[in-house]
Amino acid sequence: MENASILIVDDEKAIVDMVKRVLVKEGYHNIKTAGSAEEAIEFVKHETADLLVLDVMMEGMSGFEACTEIRNYTDAPIFFLTARSSDADKLSGFALGADDYITKPFNPLELAARIRATLKRTYKREEKTAVKTYSYSHFSYSPQNAELIVGGEPVSCSAQLLQLLQYFCEHPDVVLSKDQIYEKVWGYPSYGDNNTVMVHIRKLREKIEKDPSDPSYIVTVRGLGYRFIPDQGEKGTRP
Repeated sequence: MENASILIVDDEKAIVDMVKRVLVKEGYHNIKTAGSAEEAIEFVKHETADLLVLDVMMEGMSGFEACTEIRNYTDAPIFFLTARSSDADKLSGFALGADDYITKPFNPLELAARIRATLKRTYKREEKTAVKTYSYSHFSYSPQNAELIVGGEPVSCSAQLLQLLQYFCEHPDVVLSKDQIYEKVWGYPSYGDNNTVMVHIRKLREKIEKDPSDPSYIVTVRGLGYRFIPDQGEKGTRP
């Protein structure tokens, strides 16, 4: 995990140097940097990044704009780093495909801890050998290949959404609270951040449901959370 390639994108050199210094102290040495959104896009076109820390407010192209373009080349986790702390900005970030949203000023050790938790989940998933393939009438998901097939066609999906989907598939017919989902999928307590879960569930429904506004797989249990309802008699099958 310490060999993971981490790309830090910010036009403030002081921020880049601080984050890089903290990550090096935490044992990460394969750290790349970019001073603009355009530079970051060129990087992911030609090289691999296992995780990106992306500033939102940069000269030229913003981090929000860059995220949309970056998602054409990689499903690696993306952390937004920004002074824009409103709920609307957070929702916009998650809707664009971000996996986490860190507001400035921030605790660099907390950022490092969140990065470690995300990479740990990613590497743990990749190291599994005998895992299930979950097959349902409208979609199937192979954790081993990180492949989502909907209606017979492969569907691009961020790493965070795939982890969320796997968590639901592993717990069919169980009511899961927002706090419980956040802690298990994101790897740390939610501290009341329910918007993150809500946005990702909405995006996941858009991927796997025939009618996202009237979901049949991921249903809301009012006042309690969400429940994954598999097709009748189908609980996921091994390859």
